[in-house]
Amino acid sequence: MRLRAYLAEFLGTGLITATVVGSGIMAQTLTRDVLLQLFVNTFATVMALALAIWLLAPVSGAYFNPAVVFIAFLRKKESLVTAVTFSVIQIVGAAGGAILAHALFSRALIDPSTHVRDGSALFISEIVATAGLIATIFIASNQGRGEHAFWLVPLWIGSAYVFTSSTSFANPAITLGRSLTDSFSGIAIASVPLFIAAQFIGALLGHVIANLLVKPVQK
Repeated sequence: MRLRAYLAEFLGTGLITATVVGSGIMAQTLTRDVLLQLFVNTFATVMALALAIWLLAPVSGAYFNPAVVFIAFLRKKESLVTAVTFSVIQIVGAAGGAILAHALFSRALIDPSTHVRDGSALFISEIVATAGLIATIFIASNQGRGEHAFWLVPLWIGSAYVFTSSTSFANPAITLGRSLTDSFSGIAIASVPLFIAAQFIGALLGHVIANLLVKPVQK
């Protein structure tokens, strides 16, 4: 059963990353309009995210994100071993997704990004994006409505893509995966630590917000 969960986390994270990277490449190929590129990237990501969560949540919980599984560990929903194992698998899945996206467009399988993303605005944006993601997931969970995550999470990510200056990475594994592509969705490896630090700060903030707003349902 654990092997199925590991495979689900690998495939889900890989699918989402391949969609983020691949749709960015497609958008750049089809248009020079940056607004349209962002729209295509956002739309494809939201659709793939909803599908992955809906299909795979019964198998693994559909975490697809080390920050999410870290909070699940803090909430005693997952063991430390499972949290670490899932996180490693998610990172490998994200790398595989980026490589697959490059293969789909006949690009070098690994093309490290040169897109530097830094500054206080991006740092704050990633805190907000990840806090909102975690709050969305665990407010619903605290209310006993966790089964709605398949559409609630894409709603948040889609909106945060547009209203944050960082375009809402909100995922350490996918952030690392996106460092492997020098395309629309890429991020230079030098910028990754800033994003990941902000994401974990945001995750803790979202966890606190969720528990302050709604007490967990007693089972």
